[in-house]
Amino acid sequence: MRLYLLRLGTIPGLGAPVPGYLIRADDGATVLVDTGAAPGGPQVLVEEGQDVVSCLARLDVRPEDVTHVVCSHLDPDHVGGHAAFPGAEFVIQRAHLDLARSGTVPRLAACRPLWDVPGLEYTTVDGDTELLPGIELVASGGHVPGHQSVLVRLPHTGPVLLAVDAIPMSAALDAARRPVLPFDLDEKELRESTRKLVELAAAEGALIVHGHDAEQWRTLRVAPAYYD
Repeated sequence: MRLYLLRLGTIPGLGAPVPGYLIRADDGATVLVDTGAAPGGPQVLVEEGQDVVSCLARLDVRPEDVTHVVCSHLDPDHVGGHAAFPGAEFVIQRAHLDLARSGTVPRLAACRPLWDVPGLEYTTVDGDTELLPGIELVASGGHVPGHQSVLVRLPHTGPVLLAVDAIPMSAALDAARRPVLPFDLDEKELRESTRKLVELAAAEGALIVHGHDAEQWRTLRVAPAYYD
């Protein structure tokens, strides 16, 4: 099994990455976690060749090779490439998809054309779930209800926890003292999820990969390098 960290854009001013993740599983499944921002969209700079299809092509992966797209959540910087994967199974927490479809969260409603694409197949899960052997979905709401992180168990590296926006930077690792950012919707749940993920990582001896941490990403193996 291999894990590739994909840089699918940059948040201007912060220099922080807009991430996606590719997992090549032992059973032949090809799992993509999030699809980045849409090129030309607001608030995120997607340079030429940073869109998800181009990034995958450099790894010899075609859109039709992707078997699963795990949706951490449906914020605009995580759903920009959904339409490129009509043959994949999209996996999302039921609570989050229900929230997004309700139209009550403006930022999810504003990018609905990117994730509510005719023909996309959404499979919903409830809480912590094994997606495939070695790939576990971890409920981690608070940033938005129904956010999910991903634990990947690699044969040589060991466990890697993709915290995504539940713990977007290393400065947010302390559940009690972490900053609550403008796009975080539920402070209580956010702190509970932070504690849950940090305790999980400690118990597993897992590397935590933060979703928008410019300093950490300079130290990580970013595609075409990989963790295995």
